[in-house]
This record gives sequence, structure tokens and C-alpha cells, in this order.
Amino acid sequence: MTAFTVALVLVVAAAGLLRWRRPAWYWLAFGVTLAALRVLVRYRSVMDACGLTVPPARWRLSLARATNQPIPEPRPPRIRRLRPTRTGLVLRLKLRPGQDVFDIAAASDRLRHSFSMFGVTSREVRSGVVEVRMTGYDVLKRVQMPAKTETRAMRVPVALREDGSVHYRDYRAIPHALTLGATESGKSVYQRNLVAGLAPLDVALVGIDCKQGVELFPLARRFSALADSPDTAAELLDALVARMADVYRLIRTQQRITVDTPDAEIAADIWDLPDELRPTPVVVLVDEVAELALYATKEEEKRRDRIITALVRLAQLGRAAGIYLEICGQRFGSELGKGITMLRAQLTGRTAHRLNDETSANMAFGDIAPDAVLAAIQIPAELRGLAIAGDASGGWHRIRAPHTSLRQAVNLCNRYADRTPDLPELAPFRPTTSTATELVPSAKASPATA
Repeated sequence: MTAFTVALVLVVAAAGLLRWRRPAWYWLAFGVTLAALRVLVRYRSVMDACGLTVPPARWRLSLARATNQPIPEPRPPRIRRLRPTRTGLVLRLKLRPGQDVFDIAAASDRLRHSFSMFGVTSREVRSGVVEVRMTGYDVLKRVQMPAKTETRAMRVPVALREDGSVHYRDYRAIPHALTLGATESGKSVYQRNLVAGLAPLDVALVGIDCKQGVELFPLARRFSALADSPDTAAELLDALVARMADVYRLIRTQQRITVDTPDAEIAADIWDLPDELRPTPVVVLVDEVAELALYATKEEEKRRDRIITALVRLAQLGRAAGIYLEICGQRFGSELGKGITMLRAQLTGRTAHRLNDETSANMAFGDIAPDAVLAAIQIPAELRGLAIAGDASGGWHRIRAPHTSLRQAVNLCNRYADRTPDLPELAPFRPTTSTATELVPSAKASPATA
């Protein structure tokens, strides 16, 4: 009995230590089993307390009265599947007649308390079927990306969502995006993760960094073109517009619209072209968009109009030509001048780190997800890297990118430097780099996102 007591104390102490220091390990070792039992045992009573049950059918009531049986209890949604994950549980429910997915979403906070989970989110899989994702611990406190992620052309993992799933940047689904964040909010780390995900792919990276290149020029060996001033940026954007026109001419000549050509083979963008003819897709990263929109003289105003016009053209027409925009900035508002709101309307993806004012949050989410505006301005300063991500569908999530140091990003770009394509239109803007650059072992990444 003494040995059993000692062993039990050691197990409890180990579980407590893991829960404090390594919540992910605790969840996989102890938490997932306890949470699954807790959900199954409490399910019916919790659903009844949360108002997620429906009265029994009339024929059941009539049968119970006719046979002098007890009155049937209200029925909760039927559990179709309970699946454990590395961060929580996934509960798939079949709704009863008369129930709605919004009922589950409205009760998410009550379900979180009742099941003793860290977070609960829900989404509709199809009509009448709802997936409830429950996280057992704060997955955004120490971001650990899964060892295996789904990868395909122009789709890269960049962050972790609060429900434990991976947040992807899919350029073919969302061609252009806007990323906002105040100083020391983690925006630069998010950008590094984006470059690190794109580096192994067959894609041309184009950067515009008006802070004399301090953010993007260390990664220059993987960039096909870089601009470090508004004057150079204007010329680079004009070259991209010219490339876009050339790509459209290529698509037109290869469109294959004869009568005997199947509809699926008619070319309307670069992804419909044969592999040997398909131009290299281009991702344009603008580090600080406000620097391109500010001006002090008449000449600078003309340059500014030229830049914004080119960005709007690329945003409106660049998708089919394989040109995608990543617009980043600390501040993004209508006071930046004409054309800014037109540019914003074309940027489908929105990501906002901690912001200093509500105006920028409204520019990010006011037209697509008003609920996300308040969440964006409430991000605490100590949680660097935490962000709100949304798109034109109206949905939004809390995300956090894993910490990637500049040294790690530089090493990765150097490793894949041979994949940097040479584009004739952008040759004058190709950065000059030293051939003696070596890979330097990177220090162990800090768990906190900078």
C-alpha cells in the first residue's frame, strides 16, 4: 500500500509539473483521456443546461403516455465522432430538427466552462452537421507548429490558430493580403515566416523595403528584385505592370478556344497553361506601405500617385498573371490619400497585429468582420506576435506565428538561393549579394514570438 501511495504521488507530481512547464506533453500524456471522459460523462447534462436540447418528438410522448412509461428526456445533438488531436478534441455533432449552428456558437463560452477546456470554437461542416473544436491548453502561448503540414503550390503554413489548427496563406484562394501591426507587435516575424515558407517553392520574390532595406535585404539571395527607396519602388512597380501585360498576351495566344477544345482546357490564367509555358508566379512584399504614400513636394506627389496607381492595377489585374501582393504597414488609413481605399478593397486577406488606433483596425476589418475590430485593438503589448486574421467571408481567427529569428530566415533563404528565378523584366532590380555568404548555425528559437 505504501509503494502504491508513493507511486500515485509521483504520478500526480509529474502530471502537475508537466501541466505547468510543458502543457502540450501533459495534454498528450494525461489531459486527452481525462477530457474525453469528462465530455462523454457530462455531455447530456451540459447540453441541457446550455439550452442545446430539443423536446422529444410527439410520437414519443404519445407512446410513453399510452404505455405508462416515463416521459422521454429532451434530446441533445447526436455525437457522430469524438477525435483527439495534439492540442484538444474535435467533436462532430448532428443537429436535431429545429437547432441551428448559431446556437452552438452562442453557447461556446458556456461549453468551455462546463467541459473545463481552454477554448471552444465551432463551424458548420455541412447542413445539420457542426464541428466543435476544443483546445485543452493555451496553444498560442508557446507556438509549436505540427511536424507535418499540408503543402501544395502557392500555399504555405505561417501561423497557428487558437483552435490548434494551422493557418495557411493560400495565394490561389486569397491572392492579395494586408498585414498591419504597430512597432514591436510581431509583424516582422510574421513576414519572415511568410518568406521562409515561400523560399522552397518555385516562386519569384519581389521586395519593397523603404527603410533602406533593413528588413528584407538580409534575405536578398532569395529575392529576384528589391527596392529600398520610393523612387526605385516606382520603377520596380512599373516593371511589374509591364510583366503583367506580357503574361496576359501569352495567355491570349495560348488560350485554346477552338470548338473542339474542352472547357476545362481553355486558359484564363497562368495555372491553365502547360507547365513548359507557365510563367513563374511572383509574390510582391511591401514592408511599409505608408512610406510609399507620403509626400512633401509636388514631384513626390507625382511619384506617389504613380506608385499607388501601379499597386491598384496589380491588385485588380495581377491574380490571373500570377502576381500576388503582400502589403504590410504600421498604419493604414484613408488619410494616406486617394487610391488607398481602392487598394484596400482589393486586398482580400486581412491580418492585424496589435494596433495603436481604432481607425487602422476599422480599415482592416470594418468592411468584412466588424466583430474583429474590437479584438484587434485589445491585443496586449506583452503578447507579441498575436494577431487577428480574417478574409472577405466574414470569419476571423486569433493566430500567432512561431518565432523565427532573422538568422534563421537568412540561412533558409541562402539554402534555397538556387531557386531564385531570373526574370528579364526585373533584372535591373536584382540585388547584389556576396558569394561568400555562409550558413551560420542559428541559436535555439525562443518560445515567445518577437
